[in-house]
Amino acid sequence: MTKNTGNQGQDQRRRPGALDNFKPLLIDVALPLGSYYVFKEAFGMSTFAALAWSSVAPALRTVWSLVRERSANGLALLILTVNVAGLGLSFVSGDPRLMLAKDGAVSSTVAIGILVSVALGRPMMTEGLKPFLVKGDAAKEAAWQRLADGTAAGSADFRGRERVFSLVWGVALLVECVARVVGAYTVPVDTMVWLGGVLMAVVMVVTFVVSGAFGAGPMGRLLSAEAGAEDCGTATADCRELAAAA
Repeated sequence: MTKNTGNQGQDQRRRPGALDNFKPLLIDVALPLGSYYVFKEAFGMSTFAALAWSSVAPALRTVWSLVRERSANGLALLILTVNVAGLGLSFVSGDPRLMLAKDGAVSSTVAIGILVSVALGRPMMTEGLKPFLVKGDAAKEAAWQRLADGTAAGSADFRGRERVFSLVWGVALLVECVARVVGAYTVPVDTMVWLGGVLMAVVMVVTFVVSGAFGAGPMGRLLSAEAGAEDCGTATADCRELAAAA
């Protein structure tokens, strides 16, 4: 009885908390985006000042990654790039159609960053997807590592689905950017002001569905199967077959 309690204590210490899994997403995305709106709306800063101050966190995060890990943090670097692009475009004013079209710069910057990461074999959207699939489960965390490292039976399929997930988002955001720019110069300005928001909402919904069906969903099933197969240990083949079918 005491032995089991000790094992449970060790498992609890090894199990990463939900906050630990969401920390990269919170620091790299939520903090800079949230701080932008706080600076702009709550403190009444200009767009330029809000973008500049909200760039501090991703800039520090990127430098820290380069110094400590000798690699660039993908999400932090992407958000920093978007903010820098926004700072440059904040000087553009006067033409209402150009002001509408420049909103597509954010989508295009993010899209290009995602597509480049896929081409380099390091899909950027994975950093945001992983916490939703792992959910702080130590077994799934270990299974994810095996699938990502190529040491699990379903690694090839898993990594292919991982690329598909990011590819869908990259293409969708690029299409949204093109549609926004075309609309800015072909649709009446008053119409495009509200249509831009509707367009973004539609793209987000469709992308969530498509990326979930062809990327996140299959990845989740592969992850559960690998975690279940590992739990079987050296048990019978029937156990592993049941885990794979889960």
